[in-house]
Amino acid sequence: MAEAILRSDSLIVGYGGNPVISGIDLGAEAGKILTLIGPNGAGKSTILKTLIKQLPPVSGAVYLDGQELGTLKARDIALKVSAVLTGRPNPELMTCGDVVATGRYPYTGRLGILSDHDREVAAESMELVQVTELKDRDFNRISDGQRQRVLLARAICQEPRVLIMDEPTSFLDIRHKLDFLYLLRKLVLERQLAIVLSLHELELAQRFSDTVLCVRGGKVDRIGPPEEIFRGNYIAELYGVEHGSYNAELGCVETEAVQGTPRVFVVGGGGSGIPTYRLLQRRGIPFAAGVLPLNDADLPIAMALATEVVTDKAFEPVSAEAVSKALALAEKCEKVVCAAEGFGTMTAENRRILTWAEEMGKLLPLEALNTL
Repeated sequence: MAEAILRSDSLIVGYGGNPVISGIDLGAEAGKILTLIGPNGAGKSTILKTLIKQLPPVSGAVYLDGQELGTLKARDIALKVSAVLTGRPNPELMTCGDVVATGRYPYTGRLGILSDHDREVAAESMELVQVTELKDRDFNRISDGQRQRVLLARAICQEPRVLIMDEPTSFLDIRHKLDFLYLLRKLVLERQLAIVLSLHELELAQRFSDTVLCVRGGKVDRIGPPEEIFRGNYIAELYGVEHGSYNAELGCVETEAVQGTPRVFVVGGGGSGIPTYRLLQRRGIPFAAGVLPLNDADLPIAMALATEVVTDKAFEPVSAEAVSKALALAEKCEKVVCAAEGFGTMTAENRRILTWAEEMGKLLPLEALNTL
């Protein structure tokens, strides 16, 4: 393992000497993203504030390049660590360019006079984050998403070795969330930054993190690569999910299934049935689904939302036996709908369900679901 630029040792964090989270042993390594996740109020922000000396540790220590953080002056820390926290700065009469340029203050001395080099770094940082067009705009007259990007430019302008961010994507639309995290990954790879951030968007934490630290119940519950953290039912346990489920493989949440005798049987497959499953769930209509091979893209969502699912072996054609089970279940339903766009070699037997439903007058066009 590479030597961590910023690390904690037996750290306990809290307020006024009162512990909030204990057992924090983490390391921010160059070229890697460490992401904190956990329920609201678990203490993720408290950890981040302690890592930048905004809060003193209750116990234990934080080290920056081997030196205890408490022994370092603010300027020494600012030369190596920059932060974008959730508190919204409210500078008066400052343009976005002015705000970004404040990232150079650790280098300018007490008078804060920018050199030509400082201005070049500020301009490059704005261009990197794609906020150059905001340079002359009043910082207090731009959107929350634009502010977040300007603050990232300021943090980059500081030329840190460690970048710490608290929920940096909260005010961004989906395009800018992806752009933002793409940029972080680029900074990590090209500038070998060490990044520590908290995220609420689990699907983003799963895809962009090198290491994930989970906070729950006043302690670090688990830490490891996303491939280990996002496995099985752990995320649902971490967040105490009671009404619904979290699919670790797909990185998505589903509300709980509608209970009761299924009224509709859905023939899907290959991902085609997922919109129909969710529509029926929203409508409060219990349904069954099948026949789905165990490796089918529909299966995780069907298992989460359907009252019953008929499955069959993966990588093999749907069997006559499985279709017979599906027909017995469909017979108890009011209607049968087909969400599948077609049938291939593996699912050819599912046509029998549609033929039977048509003969029985139970086949309902997909577009007519809203009439139920």
